[in-house]
Amino acid sequence: MSVRGNRIFGGNEIRFLRELVRAKVDFMVVGLSAAALQGAAVVTQDIDLWFRDPEDNRIKKALNKVGGKYLPSMGDNPPVFVGDTVEFFDIVLRMHGLGEFEEEKKGAIKVAVGIFKVPVLPLDRVIRSKQALGRPKDLLYLSVLADTQKSDKGRVKPGKRAGNK
Repeated sequence: MSVRGNRIFGGNEIRFLRELVRAKVDFMVVGLSAAALQGAAVVTQDIDLWFRDPEDNRIKKALNKVGGKYLPSMGDNPPVFVGDTVEFFDIVLRMHGLGEFEEEKKGAIKVAVGIFKVPVLPLDRVIRSKQALGRPKDLLYLSVLADTQKSDKGRVKPGKRAGNK
């Protein structure tokens, strides 16, 4: 995945995100992908998606349209997407240090990906989650995320919240 403006996703990723939006699935892009979409100079190997309901049948329909499959949780393993077209997506069940999905979604911002927009966890919430998680790899990114937040790139513009049109 290359970072070019907010074009951090390849064709397969864009198609799946577009199908999720078309199906009106309630989700957010979170983690470092969310930070990259807001201008942070970060690299990540996956795209974390946080769903209101990971068992929502509309997710499975979107997956079918792009050739992916959904495998439900098994034991301690979270649900996963399977298939070449969705190999870079991870399902997030909870964000450390943050509120419940419904609470966090109220503050989501809309970011253009191609000709459509996706809901994205704001940079300040990504930072809070990384701090709460406290893994060494997450802590390494904090200064980059903080610098982005201070710049115009990482600031949420008025009217850009997910609930606003």
